[in-house]
Amino acid sequence: MLAPTVRRTLAPRGQTPVQKCSFRHEKISAISAITISPKRHRLGLYFLLLPDNKNAHQEDVVRFLRLLKHHIHGPLTVVWDRSNTHDRATLVRGYLARRPEIVTEKFPGYAPELNPPEQIWTYTKYARLPNFAPRYTSDLRVRLTYELKRLRRRPDLLLSFIRHSDLPLGL
Repeated sequence: MLAPTVRRTLAPRGQTPVQKCSFRHEKISAISAITISPKRHRLGLYFLLLPDNKNAHQEDVVRFLRLLKHHIHGPLTVVWDRSNTHDRATLVRGYLARRPEIVTEKFPGYAPELNPPEQIWTYTKYARLPNFAPRYTSDLRVRLTYELKRLRRRPDLLLSFIRHSDLPLGL
């Protein structure tokens, strides 16, 4: 969102920093996945930033699955939460029915701590973008894209997100 996540800052005593920000409630929604190569144990990060002020819908999930299949050849297992836009959505079910090489598994009901991509957003929001007050969603989009591309080059952090989840993946 355009409103910043406010965190502590360092400033001289008695000179409290003033952070100017927009009070518009505009946002950018995203879909993301951490991938693990079963043979090489390489980690990857894929993401899709949606248009401004749009929530994720089943069409976006299908578009993201197509993006993954474009980059990942061979079988694919997708582990995701129980969102209505995932494999309960008609369009997504239809796409998956035509793609038997894509298998889906579900996390238990409301268990964000098991979902490694949730750590991506926690890290990005609280470690990389605190106190960032963009004026427009275009500014937020540019910075978010930069930070996510930067995170792609940090397999150590991606691995820490997976380990934090306590999923039994043997990495």
